[in-house]
Amino acid sequence: MSMRAWRFDALSSLSDLSVHSEPMPAPQRGEVLVKVRAVSLNYRDIAPTLGRYVWPAESGLIPCSDAAGEIVSVGEDVTVFRPGDRIVSSFHARWLGGRPPTGLMLESYGTGSDGWLTEYKVVSQEAVVPLPEKVSFEEGATLPCAAVTAWNALSGALPMRAGQTVLTLGTGGVSMFAVQLAKAVGATVISTTSSGEKAERLKALGADHIVNYRDIPNWGRYIKDDITGRTGVDCVVEVGGPATINQSLDAVRWGGEVVLVGFLSSDNPGIDYFHLKGSGAVVRSVAVGDRPMLEDLVRAWTASGLKPVIDSVFPFARAREAFDHLMTGSHVGKIVITLSD
Repeated sequence: MSMRAWRFDALSSLSDLSVHSEPMPAPQRGEVLVKVRAVSLNYRDIAPTLGRYVWPAESGLIPCSDAAGEIVSVGEDVTVFRPGDRIVSSFHARWLGGRPPTGLMLESYGTGSDGWLTEYKVVSQEAVVPLPEKVSFEEGATLPCAAVTAWNALSGALPMRAGQTVLTLGTGGVSMFAVQLAKAVGATVISTTSSGEKAERLKALGADHIVNYRDIPNWGRYIKDDITGRTGVDCVVEVGGPATINQSLDAVRWGGEVVLVGFLSSDNPGIDYFHLKGSGAVVRSVAVGDRPMLEDLVRAWTASGLKPVIDSVFPFARAREAFDHLMTGSHVGKIVITLSD
């Protein structure tokens, strides 16, 4: 029996993504065979083809780290799952909690090992977690990377509490989840964007203040002085990277957190040490999160009744169109590829 899987035969452009017919895998001891029902995309899925990925990336691999599906069969000694169970993938297959394993980022799905853009996949029973019935496969597939990253950003050493203030940048997956999760705990949310249409989407999610960064180039200082009354925000979910970090340092309060998530920008003006020191900020870099964070996120997300912002859904056969859409940067929220019947 065969299955279909998409692979990046090379990493020069999105045209290198092609579909292959491959043998059906079989689960071994401690493994489960998953029928993939939905996959969601992240910026990291196209970053290697742009030469912007911060870790080594191999060609020839199946892309995508985020998926939801159902267990088809189990190997020997599998005690956690049985056929028919609904699951969602854990971004880091071996990070089960505590200190991250050595070499963690070198084996990530899609860049160091085969990912989830395939009809069937075999993984360890520890590499997936249960997906509640009330969450659809398409919704569940959006959670492993972006939602867990937002959860990690807001619930680290300085967890977000009611009455505090969080700054989110733009309308990508992590930022949209951060707005929703921060509002769920009663925080005040300030969001940046350059689009009036996207500003309305952010307001609809609950953002309290919208700042157009094209109209206000020094938006970091504006947020600190004019919006927070010279106090600064408690947390910045910093997805922009080198082109926005200095503004984020201007916006944060003394003792607040700037959580380094992404690298959407390629411009790199550098960081002034005295600016970094003078901000008084705690700067924390996150790489999504471990399995317990995913479990906590799924539990909290389900209990809160929140719904992910899904920009568009593409069928499996049109996966390359989904990647093309991601490349345009025009999406708001998550792009999903469905394999549902």
